[in-house]
Amino acid sequence: MRHTLPIAPQFYVTAPQPCPYLDGRMERKLFTALQGDSATKLNDSLSKQGFRRSQNVLYRPSCAECSACMSARIDISQFSASRSQRRITKRAQHLARRATSPWATEEQYDLFRDYLDGRHASGGMADMDMFEFAAMVEETPIRSRLIEYTDGRALRAVCLTDILDDGLSMVYSFFDPAHEKLSLGTYIILDHIAIAQELGLPYIYLGYWVPGSPKMDYKAKFEGLEIYKGGQWTPLGDPAHHTADVHPLSNDPIAEQVAQIRLPDGRI
Repeated sequence: MRHTLPIAPQFYVTAPQPCPYLDGRMERKLFTALQGDSATKLNDSLSKQGFRRSQNVLYRPSCAECSACMSARIDISQFSASRSQRRITKRAQHLARRATSPWATEEQYDLFRDYLDGRHASGGMADMDMFEFAAMVEETPIRSRLIEYTDGRALRAVCLTDILDDGLSMVYSFFDPAHEKLSLGTYIILDHIAIAQELGLPYIYLGYWVPGSPKMDYKAKFEGLEIYKGGQWTPLGDPAHHTADVHPLSNDPIAEQVAQIRLPDGRI
């Protein structure tokens, strides 16, 4: 009988490009392909180490002189809704939740376009067409769901969500910008906390939190927020104690970063 050793994932670095969060800075990402029979285990393992999924790629920031971007998750055991968050849940209680397979529709794309035009008209996704949107939704090698929120027959919000072994990862969400009073972005997170509680999962992965970026301020408003910093998860604490200052020794060299990554089979 032939025995074969598992092939270790290969890691690469993107070319520098303008940072979408902090003006005047350049971003760079460390990434690896997500494919094959071990895709789920690799996604679970690397998500715990600050990586995020985009289609069949896992990535995390690896900028040369900046370490402002930090992966964020909510420890549900430490979460307690604030008064304003409870009001948001009450205002949106008429919305119906529907979980579907990751399959893109024209109705979703129309809502996605309204969201981008209203909130991120100059962002990097502003020119996405229907085919690119479908690829973002459907190209997933792991267990993913589209969580839709409807008001009667009208689609109001959508979140592409990965189901990890220890939580839910909110890959991308968008909503109707015309219903600003519903605070749909916050509501989607609050409802995902409820879903995770129903499933007995301890964490909600929110992507990145960036001190000094107004786009990311809302994440710090969730009690129980943790950030991945210095190779471990730690409570956020006071957001003012974190800085987006640039320092030439902020990050380890790429080779050292890769050497420190823990793989699913116990290898480093």
